Amino acid sequence: MIPFNKPYLTGKEMHYMYEAVYTGKISGNGIFTKKCQNFLKNRFGFGKCLLTTSCTDALEMAAILIDLKPGDEVIMPSFTFVSTANAFVLRGAKIIFADSRKDHPGMDEDSLSSLITDKTRAIVPVHYAGVACDMDKIMELAEKHNLYVIEDAAQAIDSYYTGKDGIKRPLGSIGHLAAFSFHETKNIISGEGGMLSINDPQFEDRAEIIWEKGTNRSAFFRGEVDKYGWVDMGSSFLPSDIIAAFLYAQLENLDDIQSKRKDIWNRYDNSFRNKIDLVGGVKLPFVPNFGTNNGHMYYLICSSESERNQLITHLKNNNILSVFHYLSLHKSEFYFKESKVKELKESDHFSDCLIRLPMFYELSDLDQVHIIQSVLDFYK
Repeated sequence: MIPFNKPYLTGKEMHYMYEAVYTGKISGNGIFTKKCQNFLKNRFGFGKCLLTTSCTDALEMAAILIDLKPGDEVIMPSFTFVSTANAFVLRGAKIIFADSRKDHPGMDEDSLSSLITDKTRAIVPVHYAGVACDMDKIMELAEKHNLYVIEDAAQAIDSYYTGKDGIKRPLGSIGHLAAFSFHETKNIISGEGGMLSINDPQFEDRAEIIWEKGTNRSAFFRGEVDKYGWVDMGSSFLPSDIIAAFLYAQLENLDDIQSKRKDIWNRYDNSFRNKIDLVGGVKLPFVPNFGTNNGHMYYLICSSESERNQLITHLKNNNILSVFHYLSLHKSEFYFKESKVKELKESDHFSDCLIRLPMFYELSDLDQVHIIQSVLDFYK
């Protein structure tokens, strides 16, 4: 069976983890934590970078930083992972779900203005499949209504947005705050892991305190205070330096990993475009002019749920594991109990019809040809 995903090891992970252990400090904020944070800040021009144990934790930190209160409203797409919503639900916020675009699972930027009320505090764009939302529209709307923008860039490492000014910016560097994932299904991995990018300087000092259990411990170790104590709310958001050591081996090979994943993505796309997209209403991934493709995933949009399920079965019978993706959160049991649900047609369409094909660094040419041919055979 060709798996949907297979974690890739560069060869240096165990070496760096061994090195981390023998430094004598394997808790958070050690040597490799700092190396990763400096790499990401210098490579992509993010603000202050703080590694976390997950993207979920990074989002939870963001919710604390903007001082969400019970009853505040946060706008986000329904077609996303539950962590995007949970981080803000935990602070008592009411989630307002936006529909997806017609041409892409990302949020429909043109629908956002109608969702804003006097209780809205933040917009959370999710860069689905590493493809940018229209950040100019979102940032302009946020500025007009005095809202925070928190980018869910879980899938968006090394992907970019080109604004109306012609400047190309890394995703995760545009909003006030941004959350990344290094889960084993992502391009760059550490098993579990994430990062918060703090792009608005007003949040930098407090973010570090929240990150360190609500204490000014980091400032103490830098010699900025003579003792540390409890100064704010917080939690243990920072990962072990062993996790950071694993991640650093990945980051050192970012260019190689990205090149290979983009080659795989392009082979899929070149093999399918003008073939199955002309049959039965099948749609291929869309990348708008302002966005880039970072090779995170390759998906197809079938014409119906039945067709999607038949294709999954067909591929499984050919020893290929393919999977669908998110179920619209506005229809989830938890949200349905608390809120009136309106129809979000495009989000439901992607929930019913999207199928993801195997995508990982070590996917061989031979296996990919087999996957491609199996899909083409299904549509013949």
